[in-house]
Amino acid sequence: MPINSVWILSGSLIALSAAYFFYGRFVAGIFGIDPHKKTPAHTKYDGVDYVPAKNWLVLFGHHFSSICGAGPIVGPALACAYWGWGPSLVWLIIGAIWMGAVSDFSSLFVSMRSDGNSISEITRDAITPRARTFFAVFIWISIILVIAVFAIFAAKTFIEEADAVVPSVGLIPLAFVVGWLLYKTRVNNTFVTIASLLVLIALLWGGVRFPLALAPMGPVSTENVWIVLLLIYCFFASVLPVQWLLQPRDYLASFVLFASIGIGVAGVFTTGAVMQSDPFLGFAPAEWKAAGPLWPMLFVTVACGAISGFHTLVSSGTTCKQISTETHACRIGYGGMLVECLVGVLVVISVGAGLTYADLGSSIKSAGPIAAYSRGYGNITAGFLGDYGRPFAVLALNAFILTTLDSATRIARYLTSELFGIKNSYASTTLVVIAAAALAFTGQWNRLWPAFGAANQLIAALSLLVVSCWLLHRGKTIWFTLIPAGLMLVTTIAAFVFQAYNAVTATKPDYGIASVAVILIIVSLVVFVEAAGLIRKKLHA
Repeated sequence: MPINSVWILSGSLIALSAAYFFYGRFVAGIFGIDPHKKTPAHTKYDGVDYVPAKNWLVLFGHHFSSICGAGPIVGPALACAYWGWGPSLVWLIIGAIWMGAVSDFSSLFVSMRSDGNSISEITRDAITPRARTFFAVFIWISIILVIAVFAIFAAKTFIEEADAVVPSVGLIPLAFVVGWLLYKTRVNNTFVTIASLLVLIALLWGGVRFPLALAPMGPVSTENVWIVLLLIYCFFASVLPVQWLLQPRDYLASFVLFASIGIGVAGVFTTGAVMQSDPFLGFAPAEWKAAGPLWPMLFVTVACGAISGFHTLVSSGTTCKQISTETHACRIGYGGMLVECLVGVLVVISVGAGLTYADLGSSIKSAGPIAAYSRGYGNITAGFLGDYGRPFAVLALNAFILTTLDSATRIARYLTSELFGIKNSYASTTLVVIAAAALAFTGQWNRLWPAFGAANQLIAALSLLVVSCWLLHRGKTIWFTLIPAGLMLVTTIAAFVFQAYNAVTATKPDYGIASVAVILIIVSLVVFVEAAGLIRKKLHA
């Protein structure tokens, strides 16, 4: 019997809301929020990286825009095609509530209490200096994967959807103006927000009326031209003071993202579309053999919508340096992850109810998962947006991707300075951009995505291990962080083993991906062994 998407969305909203008000507050209570304790944004203020946000909504906008990249869209869309929408939906809800939101909040809180240090630096004291070194290497490799994969997705999106170029690019100078108005002239925040959103609507209209398509530059393909331009933007965005571009741009982008969520929810409730395919398509999909078995590959394919290591890097990289008070940590850390899960749920509904299964498969094969999502979203929201539904979905997606790109590059700059001792921000950022470009120019998103997904989830598992050790040192309970860490550690290592095997046994072996998988398995096991030894000693002390 066909299942109405209204019931799926209603149940998801109830589950996520209950999780925030009950489990989220329970977790926050274990850590011990202190509203009177000064955060690093105040104690280490430098006007560049450590800057208290104008208000918590500005920071929520930055945090949510940064964490909610292409992951919760690409991953669930692919998973629905591979294994069906049922397993994808179940993992999104369970993973986000019990694992992802806990990981995001805990890494934010621990970094706040550690002077704004990254999760890899915290590993030095929480576990051992050797574990810190190996974890930092793991994160550095993984974040280069993040930048490369998302640069490819952004470039492909600009090519496929030329009407998204004007609003996406126009958001950058608009952000500079908003930053100047908020932090220099002290203009009323509400007035600035409303005026800038009107400009953004005008940019959306202009993009549809005047689509902008780039041509190849000699031997350089259009995709690579866009990748170069995007990485140049990332370079400047990562070295400029956060209040000039990062905060205001992410703040404005968040309204686009929230609008896309709100309109999507309204579209589901008004259309009452039914899911057009079976909820479960099999443990090992026959049509998509390369996808692999449901376990462990579903979990690393869905990626960010359920649990994400990149989120912990944002929490302990940029958000912890801008949060004004500890009382905002739960709503930003735990709540932000739940909202991202809702995005994943809307993607499941968009591709499951907005498209037939045949349309979903053909869209992914011909244009990729982003095109499939935008088509489904456009069908679901046609009653509100008409023909603008598809370009609006792409605009929102690019807002996701660009904010993830600039935040990832900035975090990689921090990590490069910590790991390699390169203190000059321009030099460290240049190294990051060159490494990401070398990977991105391969254009092989379908090969890089599974590697990104597994690395991403493994960072989350290792971060939860670090948090568990941090809590142990303070005599606090650790079951709510240690159990998710163990489950994700086993799952992601199994996914890496599967990918390495597939890479070397393929018709055209990919020893590069296989090597990355093996290296990350070894590095993660070293961190795990170090953490396990500490936990065993503490529990038996």
